[in-house]
Amino acid sequence: MIDALNLSEAAVRAVAFLAIFGAMAAFELWSPRLERDEMAGALKSRRWFTNLSMVVISSLVLRVVFPAAAVGAAVWAQANGWGILRLAGIDPVLAGVAAFVILDFAVWLEHVASHKIGLLWRIHRMHHADTGFDVTTGLRFHPLEILLSMFWKAAVVIALGPPVLAVLIFEIVLNGTSMFNHSNVRLPLKLDRVVRRFLVTPDMHRVHHSSIRRETDSNYGFNFPFWDRIFGTYVAQPARGHDGMEIGLHEYRGAEPSRLVWALMLPFRGRAGRRWDLPGDQ
Repeated sequence: MIDALNLSEAAVRAVAFLAIFGAMAAFELWSPRLERDEMAGALKSRRWFTNLSMVVISSLVLRVVFPAAAVGAAVWAQANGWGILRLAGIDPVLAGVAAFVILDFAVWLEHVASHKIGLLWRIHRMHHADTGFDVTTGLRFHPLEILLSMFWKAAVVIALGPPVLAVLIFEIVLNGTSMFNHSNVRLPLKLDRVVRRFLVTPDMHRVHHSSIRRETDSNYGFNFPFWDRIFGTYVAQPARGHDGMEIGLHEYRGAEPSRLVWALMLPFRGRAGRRWDLPGDQ
């Protein structure tokens, strides 16, 4: 049953991915938020190749190491009667909504940990080393980070015992919002102010990709923006403005971050005399 579900889940997620990616890429071309040298010409082509290659590699690694993924974990929990929501006898619709919100908080918490724990930051910094900011940045995660994230989500899913459909919807939405809030699209400012009360917008998440430490350590959300507001990690706008902010990490400003092998090897690189290479440390 899980094998069949894996195939159908992969097909559904692939269709959703292609549709959302195509829509956001077209939106960027039609109404770009920023025009930057880092995002133009040959460098942009290399960035896109590296970032898209990363999602392909991560997907292959995940299918080999942990083929069941979060949806498979939900199937297993259902088959074995595991999970707080199931044991509590909560209505499936309410359980699905609750699971979606809790999973979103779990992903937010994981994101915070990836900035605060040195070993996790070494892996996550590859995502932040991108000197551009567009729809492909939302796909630029190291395979090790994807694996760790999936094990974390699977553990949360097994503990909760949510409906399988809710987990599938969450995974599709998470992937879609990652592409949306990393995209280089222009939303009217009035619309952005309204939308960011309910959903993380590109202008809100772009602050998180600033090279300034305080801004890098803010706006961790992917779906819901209220976790950052609740826990005091919300920053409305970058200090230098969106046009003047430096995207990426101070220590990696050349063409290297756009190279695939360099990006894959970054977690294993470090600076002499420093145990951890923390964001914004100068």
